[in-house]
Amino acid sequence: MPNIKSAIKRVNVIEKKTLRNNMIKSGYKSAVKKFEQAVEAGNKDEATKLFSDATKKIDQACTKGVIVKNTAARKKSNMAKKLNTLAK
Repeated sequence: MPNIKSAIKRVNVIEKKTLRNNMIKSGYKSAVKKFEQAVEAGNKDEATKLFSDATKKIDQACTKGVIVKNTAARKKSNMAKKLNTLAK
């Protein structure tokens, strides 16, 4: 444990940020899983709706700095490919 007052504060701040980051990361991962389950089930209408929700969550995670911009773009691109193959 740190002894200096500013170091104690930094530990507290980091714990709060870690909890926030984990919450955001969990939210976008669960949204992606729901989308992938809809794609596997072949439900095009539900997959389209869940695609927009998942891309929104991914964009929010990118804005908050939880994931990197290129990672967000890659995940959205892979999801779009899955949705397009389902449409055919």
